[in-house]
Amino acid sequence: MKGDNRIVVGVTGASGTVLAFRLLESLKNFERHLIISDGAKRVMAAETSLTVEDFSRLAEHVYEDSDLAAPVSSGSFRFRSFVIIPCSNTTLAKMTTGMADTLITRVAAVSMKERRRMVIVPREMPLSSIYIENMLKLSLNGVIVAPAMPGYYTKPETAGDMVNFVVSRVLDLMGIDNDMSGRWKDY
Repeated sequence: MKGDNRIVVGVTGASGTVLAFRLLESLKNFERHLIISDGAKRVMAAETSLTVEDFSRLAEHVYEDSDLAAPVSSGSFRFRSFVIIPCSNTTLAKMTTGMADTLITRVAAVSMKERRRMVIVPREMPLSSIYIENMLKLSLNGVIVAPAMPGYYTKPETAGDMVNFVVSRVLDLMGIDNDMSGRWKDY
């Protein structure tokens, strides 16, 4: 089935855009569909030397977050997984209420109604009660909530090691085998 090889990646305005870049690099055997919010573009420029063009080179299809008519916005567009990495608190809140005013939140609404595999990677902290409640609501609707919390049992030596740990776990949650980071008892 064609959709089994498609991955949709949304990048929103939370800190940690490097996580999305590393995920896109690791999905080279898949057809990658990329959406970057305006907030993510601002955070990317503040946190890294990466550009939108750098991200775009890692995807076969790139859409503007304002393009609500993009193919990925339809329930008839099949895909293996939708990942929002990082997922901002604003995006999380919109998804919780069913607001679909951007392409990222529209794909999220479609993913939930179609019962598609969806992983969100919140990065902001500390967590307010509202934020925790919103994550619970999404989890109860089948969304996999995987905050960017690296494990230290792998004895990371660099920030890249911690990025690889988080991305490795996201790939696991997407059902994609990988060896980006060690696993418990490997150390």
